[in-house]
Amino acid sequence: MEVIAITKFARLSPLKARDLARKVQGLSVADALRVTDFSPRKAAALIGKTLKSAIANAENNAHLAVDELVVKEAVVQEGPRMKRYWSRARGSMRPVLKRMCHIRIVLTDGQESDAA
Repeated sequence: MEVIAITKFARLSPLKARDLARKVQGLSVADALRVTDFSPRKAAALIGKTLKSAIANAENNAHLAVDELVVKEAVVQEGPRMKRYWSRARGSMRPVLKRMCHIRIVLTDGQESDAA
């Protein structure tokens, strides 16, 4: 059975979060939490938070055993961009794009569901 958790509109560039999401993909839940806990990056905190939410969803909503869960997917998609401007010389402006991302984590216990 699959369990999903999504963090939307995270104030982080998706490019900076994708490499950590690729490292977490395919690991057991305990190993994935260990990777996110010991990484000093901002993306690690956000991916860890989403991972903990997915674990709570699996435990409370789907009644799955936590020690059997595996990270099936860890996807970081591009979200909207906030457009801001910085002042430059001679009264001109320079655009600044403040990027956001959506983090989606899918956990599975390895068994197929009957709902398909």
